[in-house]
Amino acid sequence: MTEPLRRRLGEEEGMVTAFVVIFTLALLAMAGLVLDGGLALAAKVQAIDDAQAAARAGAQAIDIPLYRSTGTITLDPAEATADAQGFLAAAGEHGTVTVAGETVAVTVTITQPTQILSVVGVDQLTVSGTGSATAQQDP
Repeated sequence: MTEPLRRRLGEEEGMVTAFVVIFTLALLAMAGLVLDGGLALAAKVQAIDDAQAAARAGAQAIDIPLYRSTGTITLDPAEATADAQGFLAAAGEHGTVTVAGETVAVTVTITQPTQILSVVGVDQLTVSGTGSATAQQDP
């Protein structure tokens, strides 16, 4: 091989190495987005499910003495909040509970650790889900 040909081949080999490194990093980033994005999506679904179930648990806390005397369904706000928080504690989740009138609203926040994106400095993804339920009398 002639010297100019060797120099040209050497320069091209270096370019291929840089391409392979960049391509590998891009593939790793895409794999991280797919895997960790899927885990974050699953955590969001779990947060929504737990929030809905906690809201339903809270919406069952009607004021029984008032219902017996008037026939009107009214939530006991303290009991509704306690029941919803109790459900969340039993499920191992944390969230906020608000009672407005006959409606219980719950927001659950989950912090999902990453598997692959932690390599590039993203150690966790935070997702939240909300749910609400209303106390009402069946027709």
